[in-house]
Amino acid sequence: MLSSAPAPDNSPGLIDSSGIRQGGREVLSLALMDARNHTLHLLRQFQQSLEADGFSVPCLPILNPPLWEVGHLGWFQERWIGRNLQRQQGARCDPSAACLPSIEPNADRWWDSSHVAHQSRWSLDLPGVEDCRAYLLQTLDSTLGLLEKAGDSDQALYFYRLCLFHEDMHAEAMTAALQALGLPLDAPLRKALTPAAMTLREPLHMPATRWPLGSAAESPGFVFDNEAGQHDVNVPEFEIDAQPVSWAQYVEFVADGGYDRSELWCAEGWHWLQEISRSEGRRGPRYVEQIGVASGAVMQTRFGQSQRMSGQQPAMHMSWWEADAWCRWAGRRLPFEVEWEMAAHSADRRGFRWGDVWEWTGNNFAPYPGFQAGPYADYSAPWFGTHKALRGGSFATRARMKSPKYRNFYLPERDDIFCGFRSCAL
Repeated sequence: MLSSAPAPDNSPGLIDSSGIRQGGREVLSLALMDARNHTLHLLRQFQQSLEADGFSVPCLPILNPPLWEVGHLGWFQERWIGRNLQRQQGARCDPSAACLPSIEPNADRWWDSSHVAHQSRWSLDLPGVEDCRAYLLQTLDSTLGLLEKAGDSDQALYFYRLCLFHEDMHAEAMTAALQALGLPLDAPLRKALTPAAMTLREPLHMPATRWPLGSAAESPGFVFDNEAGQHDVNVPEFEIDAQPVSWAQYVEFVADGGYDRSELWCAEGWHWLQEISRSEGRRGPRYVEQIGVASGAVMQTRFGQSQRMSGQQPAMHMSWWEADAWCRWAGRRLPFEVEWEMAAHSADRRGFRWGDVWEWTGNNFAPYPGFQAGPYADYSAPWFGTHKALRGGSFATRARMKSPKYRNFYLPERDDIFCGFRSCAL
């Protein structure tokens, strides 16, 4: 007798757990509502500070206009669920097939990220905040109605899970934008977005092994296209930090002239450092106002307010270049993705702590063997080779996004995201 796929899980606890990847219709419905409520909460943060100014924000590569960002979330969900006649086929659907028209006649012209160039988003005749909010509510209502009638297979639920995670990603991007713009948060959100102090533990020794990197094609539940293609990798023994590098550890690098010693930086990193020194007038991590070399105190601007960071909090807002330079100074190196994934899976009971900050790894973001782009083809493929891979998650990442298999990716100069790093012995 052929074994059947496990039934989707509808346990309420999955709403904010990585187990949502195997979530059924009932729990997915709750999670989609939760994600949309969080988006609307973040929109209110922008509205309180920017509405009087017409939601005007500077045209920067690290930002999207707030009304474009939220409208795009409604568009993405409607495009792949409400308008997608092949939504039941999941990852097997043909993305080039004709789709139904949007409930908003201008939706594709405004919010299709594959065809609306980033810089052009500031000159669009976007609708106002109340119309954007209405579009978000209408598209969610349509999604939930279709979800009630969807099948229980992974393919039938594929786009509902994809849209959930897509919204969570953009919610974190909106949070990073609030930080970049120096906008205040309401008290509950500010409390939720405060990084915790870490208990500093000794590095962990990991034995040599053969590790199955990535997710197998037959894995139940949702798999991102860049995670698929599980393959065994021989991993020599290695030593890895039990937690990300702390502010106390990073201050030592600064005190030892780390930002003035070219021998600690690769050529591209040193060039980047000179450029930000000239253009931004800083020689240190983004948003840091002051580093007390003698005292070890770090003052960092967080959502428009200066805050003294604890030496035991994870150091964050470092580019890949800074992480690499610190490792060179310390006589260590960044972990490879396979090492990070292996430790996250097998050393959690030994004190391997992750999820405080996104963590740069030592390798480029690259496809696994046999890579095939999903229906949303622009998700991974355009960024292979140019971006660096990050693992883990941050205090601004929804818990359901935090999976040891999840691969994040950014250009090495990005330091506006909530990123840090850990190191391995050479």
